Amino acid sequence: MDNERDNVTPMSARTTVRRGANRAEYRLEEMHEILRAGSVAHVGVITEEGPLVLPMVYGIGDGVMYLHGALANSLLKAGANADICATVTILDGLVYAKTPFNHSMNYRSVVVRGAARIVSDEQETLQALQLMTDHVVPTWDVVRKPSASEIRATRVIALPLTEMSAKVRTGGAINVPEDEGTEYWSGYVPVSTIYGAPISNEDAGADMPAVIRNLKGRDLHQ
Repeated sequence: MDNERDNVTPMSARTTVRRGANRAEYRLEEMHEILRAGSVAHVGVITEEGPLVLPMVYGIGDGVMYLHGALANSLLKAGANADICATVTILDGLVYAKTPFNHSMNYRSVVVRGAARIVSDEQETLQALQLMTDHVVPTWDVVRKPSASEIRATRVIALPLTEMSAKVRTGGAINVPEDEGTEYWSGYVPVSTIYGAPISNEDAGADMPAVIRNLKGRDLHQ
Protein backbone atom coordinates (compact mmCIF):
# COMPACT_ATOMS: atom_id res chain seq x y z
CA MET A 1 0.00 0.00 0.00
CA ASP A 2 2.86 2.41 0.77
CA ASN A 3 4.15 2.03 -2.79
CA GLU A 4 0.68 2.78 -4.12
CA ARG A 5 0.51 5.88 -1.94
CA ASP A 6 3.94 7.01 -3.13
CA ASN A 7 2.76 6.98 -6.74
CA VAL A 8 0.04 9.58 -6.12
CA THR A 9 0.90 13.26 -6.47
CA PRO A 10 -0.16 15.62 -3.62
CA MET A 11 -2.88 18.10 -4.52
CA SER A 12 -0.76 21.13 -3.57
CA ALA A 13 2.47 22.13 -1.89
CA ARG A 14 0.72 23.21 1.28
CA THR A 15 -1.13 19.90 1.63
CA THR A 16 2.01 17.84 1.09
CA VAL A 17 2.72 15.75 4.19
CA ARG A 18 6.31 16.25 5.32
CA ARG A 19 6.35 14.97 8.89
CA GLY A 20 5.64 11.24 8.76
CA ALA A 21 5.47 11.31 4.98
CA ASN A 22 5.32 7.49 4.86
CA ARG A 23 1.84 7.73 6.38
CA ALA A 24 0.57 10.22 3.81
CA GLU A 25 -2.51 9.32 1.78
CA TYR A 26 -3.24 11.28 -1.41
CA ARG A 27 -5.64 8.94 -3.18
CA LEU A 28 -8.95 10.74 -3.63
CA GLU A 29 -11.15 7.73 -2.95
CA GLU A 30 -9.30 6.98 0.29
CA MET A 31 -9.58 10.57 1.52
CA HIS A 32 -13.29 10.62 0.72
CA GLU A 33 -13.73 7.36 2.61
CA ILE A 34 -12.18 8.90 5.73
CA LEU A 35 -14.38 11.99 5.40
CA ARG A 36 -17.48 9.82 5.07
CA ALA A 37 -16.48 7.79 8.14
CA GLY A 38 -15.74 10.86 10.28
CA SER A 39 -18.35 12.69 12.32
CA VAL A 40 -16.85 16.04 13.38
CA ALA A 41 -14.68 18.55 11.52
CA HIS A 42 -12.50 21.02 13.42
CA VAL A 43 -12.65 24.19 11.33
CA GLY A 44 -10.06 26.94 11.64
CA VAL A 45 -10.26 30.54 10.42
CA ILE A 46 -8.51 33.83 11.03
CA THR A 47 -10.87 36.34 12.63
CA GLU A 48 -10.37 39.98 13.61
CA GLU A 49 -9.72 38.75 17.15
CA GLY A 50 -7.20 36.10 16.08
CA PRO A 51 -7.28 32.40 15.09
CA LEU A 52 -10.41 30.43 15.94
CA VAL A 53 -11.04 26.67 15.70
CA LEU A 54 -14.44 25.11 16.36
CA PRO A 55 -15.84 21.57 16.01
CA MET A 56 -18.62 21.39 13.44
CA VAL A 57 -21.00 18.92 11.83
CA TYR A 58 -20.36 18.58 8.10
CA GLY A 59 -21.63 16.92 4.97
CA ILE A 60 -19.87 15.74 1.83
CA GLY A 61 -21.40 16.70 -1.51
CA ASP A 62 -20.14 16.61 -5.08
CA GLY A 63 -16.55 17.72 -4.54
CA VAL A 64 -17.33 19.96 -1.55
CA MET A 65 -17.56 19.86 2.24
CA TYR A 66 -20.62 21.69 3.54
CA LEU A 67 -20.58 23.45 6.93
CA HIS A 68 -23.37 25.37 8.59
CA GLY A 69 -24.35 27.42 11.61
CA ALA A 70 -26.36 30.43 12.70
CA LEU A 71 -26.02 33.66 10.73
CA ALA A 72 -24.35 35.15 13.81
CA ASN A 73 -21.74 32.37 13.91
CA SER A 74 -18.45 34.26 14.01
CA LEU A 75 -16.41 31.46 12.50
CA LEU A 76 -18.64 31.01 9.47
CA LYS A 77 -18.93 34.77 9.05
CA ALA A 78 -15.14 35.15 9.03
CA GLY A 79 -14.68 32.07 6.86
CA ALA A 80 -17.13 33.02 4.13
CA ASN A 81 -15.21 33.76 0.91
CA ALA A 82 -11.94 33.37 2.83
CA ASP A 83 -9.25 30.75 3.23
CA ILE A 84 -10.13 28.20 5.93
CA CYS A 85 -8.88 24.82 7.11
CA ALA A 86 -10.99 21.81 8.15
CA THR A 87 -9.57 18.70 9.84
CA VAL A 88 -11.35 15.39 10.40
CA THR A 89 -9.67 12.83 12.69
CA ILE A 90 -10.76 9.32 13.66
CA LEU A 91 -8.98 7.67 16.60
CA ASP A 92 -8.58 3.93 15.98
CA GLY A 93 -6.19 2.86 18.72
CA LEU A 94 -3.69 3.67 21.48
CA VAL A 95 -0.15 2.50 20.75
CA TYR A 96 2.20 1.69 23.63
CA ALA A 97 5.93 1.30 23.07
CA LYS A 98 8.51 0.22 25.63
CA THR A 99 9.23 3.88 26.36
CA PRO A 100 6.68 6.72 26.40
CA PHE A 101 8.86 8.64 23.93
CA ASN A 102 7.67 6.20 21.25
CA HIS A 103 4.02 5.92 22.28
CA SER A 104 1.64 6.78 19.45
CA MET A 105 -1.94 6.44 18.22
CA ASN A 106 -3.58 4.70 15.31
CA TYR A 107 -5.69 7.15 13.37
CA ARG A 108 -7.18 8.29 10.08
CA SER A 109 -7.14 12.04 9.41
CA VAL A 110 -7.82 14.44 6.55
CA VAL A 111 -6.87 18.11 6.25
CA VAL A 112 -8.82 20.27 3.78
CA ARG A 113 -7.70 23.78 2.86
CA GLY A 114 -9.26 26.30 0.53
CA ALA A 115 -11.52 29.31 0.03
CA ALA A 116 -15.04 28.69 1.30
CA ARG A 117 -18.01 30.21 -0.53
CA ILE A 118 -21.39 31.17 0.83
CA VAL A 119 -24.17 28.93 -0.47
CA SER A 120 -26.96 31.23 -1.62
CA ASP A 121 -28.89 29.02 -4.04
CA GLU A 122 -32.05 27.73 -2.34
CA GLN A 123 -31.87 24.26 -3.87
CA GLU A 124 -28.20 23.82 -2.98
CA THR A 125 -28.90 25.05 0.55
CA LEU A 126 -31.58 22.40 1.06
CA GLN A 127 -29.33 19.75 -0.45
CA ALA A 128 -26.46 20.79 1.83
CA LEU A 129 -28.68 20.72 4.93
CA GLN A 130 -29.87 17.22 4.02
CA LEU A 131 -26.31 16.01 3.45
CA MET A 132 -25.22 17.36 6.84
CA THR A 133 -28.29 15.91 8.56
CA ASP A 134 -27.76 12.49 7.00
CA HIS A 135 -23.95 12.43 7.24
CA VAL A 136 -23.78 10.35 10.43
CA VAL A 137 -27.33 8.95 10.64
CA PRO A 138 -29.86 9.51 7.80
CA THR A 139 -32.76 11.16 9.60
CA TRP A 140 -33.84 13.84 7.09
CA ASP A 141 -36.80 11.78 5.90
CA VAL A 142 -38.10 10.86 9.39
CA VAL A 143 -38.24 14.36 10.96
CA ARG A 144 -39.90 17.70 10.19
CA LYS A 145 -38.13 19.59 7.42
CA PRO A 146 -36.62 23.01 8.30
CA SER A 147 -39.03 25.90 7.92
CA ALA A 148 -38.35 28.89 5.65
CA SER A 149 -37.50 31.06 8.67
CA GLU A 150 -35.11 28.42 10.05
CA ILE A 151 -33.32 28.24 6.71
CA ARG A 152 -33.06 32.05 6.54
CA ALA A 153 -31.42 32.02 9.98
CA THR A 154 -28.79 29.52 8.83
CA ARG A 155 -25.52 30.22 7.02
CA VAL A 156 -24.16 27.43 4.82
CA ILE A 157 -20.68 27.51 3.32
CA ALA A 158 -19.03 25.14 0.86
CA LEU A 159 -15.35 24.22 1.07
CA PRO A 160 -14.04 22.64 -2.16
CA LEU A 161 -12.33 19.27 -1.80
CA THR A 162 -9.62 20.20 -4.28
CA GLU A 163 -6.79 20.78 -1.82
CA MET A 164 -6.49 18.10 0.85
CA SER A 165 -4.33 15.30 2.17
CA ALA A 166 -4.64 12.48 4.66
CA LYS A 167 -2.46 10.60 7.15
CA VAL A 168 -3.11 7.08 8.35
CA ARG A 169 -1.38 5.03 11.04
CA THR A 170 -2.12 1.38 11.78
CA GLY A 171 -0.49 -1.47 13.65
CA GLY A 172 1.67 -1.83 16.73
CA ALA A 173 4.46 0.07 18.38
CA ILE A 174 7.83 0.76 16.79
CA ASN A 175 10.46 0.06 19.43
CA VAL A 176 14.00 1.33 19.14
CA PRO A 177 16.89 -1.20 18.98
CA GLU A 178 18.09 -0.49 22.50
CA ASP A 179 14.71 -1.63 23.85
CA GLU A 180 14.86 -5.04 22.18
CA GLY A 181 14.91 -7.78 24.79
CA THR A 182 13.88 -5.49 27.66
CA GLU A 183 11.08 -6.73 29.89
CA TYR A 184 8.51 -4.06 29.11
CA TRP A 185 5.18 -4.69 27.37
CA SER A 186 4.42 -3.01 24.06
CA GLY A 187 1.43 -3.27 21.74
CA TYR A 188 -1.77 -1.40 20.97
CA VAL A 189 -5.34 -1.09 22.20
CA PRO A 190 -8.06 -0.78 19.51
CA VAL A 191 -10.49 2.09 20.09
CA SER A 192 -14.02 2.36 18.72
CA THR A 193 -17.14 4.42 19.41
CA ILE A 194 -20.23 2.23 19.73
CA TYR A 195 -23.80 3.48 19.75
CA GLY A 196 -25.73 2.75 22.92
CA ALA A 197 -29.43 2.04 23.24
CA PRO A 198 -31.50 5.04 22.00
CA ILE A 199 -33.68 6.77 24.62
CA SER A 200 -36.93 8.44 23.57
CA ASN A 201 -37.74 11.97 24.70
CA GLU A 202 -40.66 12.35 27.10
CA ASP A 203 -42.51 14.39 24.48
CA ALA A 204 -41.72 12.01 21.59
CA GLY A 205 -44.79 12.12 19.39
CA ALA A 206 -44.19 8.91 17.48
CA ASP A 207 -42.57 5.51 17.68
CA MET A 208 -38.79 5.44 17.35
CA PRO A 209 -37.77 5.33 13.67
CA ALA A 210 -36.03 2.16 12.57
CA VAL A 211 -32.96 4.11 11.48
CA ILE A 212 -32.52 5.20 15.11
CA ARG A 213 -33.62 1.94 16.72
CA ASN A 214 -31.08 -0.05 14.70
CA LEU A 215 -28.09 2.05 15.81
CA LYS A 216 -27.43 0.10 19.01
CA GLY A 217 -24.14 -1.75 18.87
CA ARG A 218 -22.93 -0.16 15.63
CA ASP A 219 -19.52 1.47 15.28
CA LEU A 220 -19.85 5.18 14.59
CA HIS A 221 -16.84 5.28 12.28
CA GLN A 222 -17.47 2.22 10.13
